[in-house]
Amino acid sequence: MDLTQVTEGRTTIAVPCQNPDVPFPPGTAPVFYNSRMALNRDTTVLVIRQTTPHSYLDAMAASGIRGLRVGYETGVPITLNDKDPLAIDLITHNVKALDLDARITCRDANSLMSDEKFGFVDLDPFGTPAPFIDAAIRSSGKYLGVTATDTAPLCGAHLKAGIRRYMARPLNTEYHTEVGLRILLGNVARHAAVYDKGVSPLFCYAHEHFVRLHLQLKSSASAADKSIAQLGYIHQCPKCPYRMEEQRFFPGVHTCPFCGVPLTPTGPLWTGSIHDPDILAGMIMDADTFVAGDKAGLSKLLPVCRDEPDISFSYDYHKLGKFYRLSPGPIDVLLNRLRDKGYHAGRVHYSGYGIKTDAPLDEIRECLSP
Repeated sequence: MDLTQVTEGRTTIAVPCQNPDVPFPPGTAPVFYNSRMALNRDTTVLVIRQTTPHSYLDAMAASGIRGLRVGYETGVPITLNDKDPLAIDLITHNVKALDLDARITCRDANSLMSDEKFGFVDLDPFGTPAPFIDAAIRSSGKYLGVTATDTAPLCGAHLKAGIRRYMARPLNTEYHTEVGLRILLGNVARHAAVYDKGVSPLFCYAHEHFVRLHLQLKSSASAADKSIAQLGYIHQCPKCPYRMEEQRFFPGVHTCPFCGVPLTPTGPLWTGSIHDPDILAGMIMDADTFVAGDKAGLSKLLPVCRDEPDISFSYDYHKLGKFYRLSPGPIDVLLNRLRDKGYHAGRVHYSGYGIKTDAPLDEIRECLSP
């Protein structure tokens, strides 16, 4: 195959040449490499620099860029696996070029994860991670990374596929990105609980076409029980912006206090925090000198995640104004008004127009007025 060199972070590897004249160039190469996922890999390297696991598995390595960056930029011992012999040839070439001490395996990911344990297991499939989550949880000694690029099923655009894959009901709302992230996280928590493992989110976020989870697994029945207690539902009014969170295993029946119509539940999903403040603070400090693949994206993402209120849904600023027939001022004016009233309020990391607040809807409307 024809190769070209790319540098991401501090790591330079060879990847197959792609056809730039098609809508999705990575799909034209014999071994997959997507430069648009550089931010995803940046955050993984930063998390691993904070957690220092004893070993790392890139279960579906393809070009190997994720695992190679982990090994080259953190020093953590790495295993790079892919079932495609062409990918293995490319990975072997890159390992030698980087002079890395890496283990390379050519196996089905589920088979490998069923046989062996690793300090950090990373799932980055093309599409859904659902068929691999169970084996990854069993294989993980402490940490788990999961990427999902099947955002249409997760976010409610493909409802039946979302229900099949994640055993949860998604909802295509203005905050569907948040719903998708929390459905995926809730699905992992339910799988982990089967093995008496609890889930502790370290740094989880959504960006463009993917959702990314970095999790710590804690082995005990009590930790599993605590995770299950974080599952719940968001109930949305189909006629107005009213929504509410409910923390329970089975959804209750609720009515909109403004419209008097039944609320539509989405879930079960994770209702707890999606970040560990200490891990995130360490990532932000490290990012100052970190050589990133997407420096601009990383510099924007981390501070917003740090300041984002710990709330499981958001509101679209412009859609609120349209619904109430108001022409609101700048978003920061609304946020400051809500804070002045004693509420938590802030921006969201996945939308330039999204806000989170624990203020009641009537208070939001009052603060929205010019």
